[in-house]
Amino acid sequence: MPYVSQTQHIDRVRGAIEGRLPAPANSPRLVSSWQRSYEQYRLDPGSVIGPRVLSSAELREVQDKEQAFLRASGQCLTRLHEMIRVADYCVMLSDAHGVTIDYRIDRDRRNDFKRAGLYLGSCWSEREEGTCGIANVLTDLAPITVHKTDHFRAAFTTLTCSASPIFAPTGELIGVLDASAIQSPDNRDSQGLVFQLVRQSASLIEDGYFLNQTAQHWILFGHQNRHFVEAQPEVLIAFDECGNIAAVNRKARESIAGLDGPRHVDEIFDTSDVRLNDIARTDMIVALRLRATGAMFYARIRAPMKRAARTVLAATQGEVRANGSIGAMSRFLQSRDERIARNAEVALRIAGKRLPILLLGETGVGKEVFAHAVHDSGSRRTRPFVAVNCGAIPESLIESELFGYAPGAFTGARSRGARGKIALAHGGTLFLDEIGDMPLSLQTRLLRVLAEGEVVPLGGDTPVHVDIEVICATHRDLAHMVEAGSFREDLYYRLSGAELRIPPLRERADIGDVIDAVFDEEAQAAGHVLTLDPRLAGLLATFAWPGNIRQLRNVLRYACAVCDSACVALQHLSPDFAAQLVTDSANEPPSLVATDDERARIIAALTHHHWRPNAAAQALGMSRATLYRRIAKLGIIGPHRL
Repeated sequence: MPYVSQTQHIDRVRGAIEGRLPAPANSPRLVSSWQRSYEQYRLDPGSVIGPRVLSSAELREVQDKEQAFLRASGQCLTRLHEMIRVADYCVMLSDAHGVTIDYRIDRDRRNDFKRAGLYLGSCWSEREEGTCGIANVLTDLAPITVHKTDHFRAAFTTLTCSASPIFAPTGELIGVLDASAIQSPDNRDSQGLVFQLVRQSASLIEDGYFLNQTAQHWILFGHQNRHFVEAQPEVLIAFDECGNIAAVNRKARESIAGLDGPRHVDEIFDTSDVRLNDIARTDMIVALRLRATGAMFYARIRAPMKRAARTVLAATQGEVRANGSIGAMSRFLQSRDERIARNAEVALRIAGKRLPILLLGETGVGKEVFAHAVHDSGSRRTRPFVAVNCGAIPESLIESELFGYAPGAFTGARSRGARGKIALAHGGTLFLDEIGDMPLSLQTRLLRVLAEGEVVPLGGDTPVHVDIEVICATHRDLAHMVEAGSFREDLYYRLSGAELRIPPLRERADIGDVIDAVFDEEAQAAGHVLTLDPRLAGLLATFAWPGNIRQLRNVLRYACAVCDSACVALQHLSPDFAAQLVTDSANEPPSLVATDDERARIIAALTHHHWRPNAAAQALGMSRATLYRRIAKLGIIGPHRL
């Protein structure tokens, strides 16, 4: 609901535009934005509709283009959120068009922020949403706080937003950092500290991106105080082998005269007594005199990072792969489960190296999704990705499916023959799912294809050259099958160039994130604006999931399809699964049996911590998952659900 009535807000906006009422916060920037929103973009100040939100596919496309920016900003977003989360803020990062491409938020407050429009994929341009933090920064290229009724649209008058621009080394805007709260004091002065933290964090992201983009140059790290050169350098100057300045950060441009155009380092600093390139080899801090003012300046120099020495892990922190894009792997690289993140790092290192990958894991853990991400991250991403489920094709047909067949090869064959899956994958990636189910007779033929790079169609005698990368997957123990004689040993060693094990969903440290991601995709596909009940999310996070992510997706797809309200809860699950979920959650250790006063104790803790499960669980000395189970068992309902 809007903070003020729609009529009041409309009257105030029109009055300020017409000059009858004072400008919001006495800010010419805000009233100019109101005027553009009303007269140029024809927006309705009384509208209570939330912002436009991109579909999952549209968002991924935008994020893929911003991978270097996302990697340079991720740590700073987390750090800023840790500093202001206690005051119930979320942190958002938008691209240069106002699309939210990353954010940080307490999981138990996620639904509330989502209902307010503070969510991944939300669009905050002034043309669409009028006056707001991100929109004003995009327009004026300067930091701002837009507090409650400063917003143009009534839908956002409960929000407070502090935002700051982030610029590339070239000086162009690349994004906006924003901290927003859905509840805050009426006095806009209360946002002063958050505003400063956002500005500082934006500067850190800017410098991180600067270092990532200028890694091939010599970098001068400088400060007016010697003691801050190592700990907190303000000035960054990138220059080439000859001393020509290639880029400078914003602080350098503001504090050192003469850096507003192409220059040589010798024109800025007196380097008659020292060679800057030699300083890098000693890693010393040296005193330099500024030619323009004569003031002393302290600096150290970093030599260019050698490309050959960089690993993919370093690339994930700021270097886009030369032979592809790691965008498709970003969600795995950023996983809070160390095994998933490590698998992604290894996969990126070996992608394109003609090394077969063998993915191991239970049925439904997402092996094909991971394989597709590996393909999309490599140099073959524009070529075919052909998937074959060796366990789903009848044994009598798998040979013709894989290798194709010549005209008249068998009764019922097409008159012109057919290309097999292997030939169709030429130039791209062949994904053989459930390779452990491939008949022994065909394993020999597959081995020949891999060894010689040729495939002979069924009934034919002319080999066809194929150039393929191979990724296989299985839930079986291939090493044990080799010992038992049911899988060829030579083929096993040919396929297992790199073995990566995908953990089952129940063991993943990021199970909550997986549930959120799958729910978002299914809610989007259902065409409704839906949120997931926190109590249900807690139950789902503690379920064993024998069918892994595939089972989770089907459960949530059903729930989103039948949900007749804005929030998906336990009653929207299929009856069989709901009964199984409740039974599973009821089987708790004796130590977790409720005492007479436990309900009151839990309610007291939740109330004290403003119904934030994370903080309440910590105060109660139990895990969040256990707290969710106790809330469900005791029938505790939060005030926002009454």
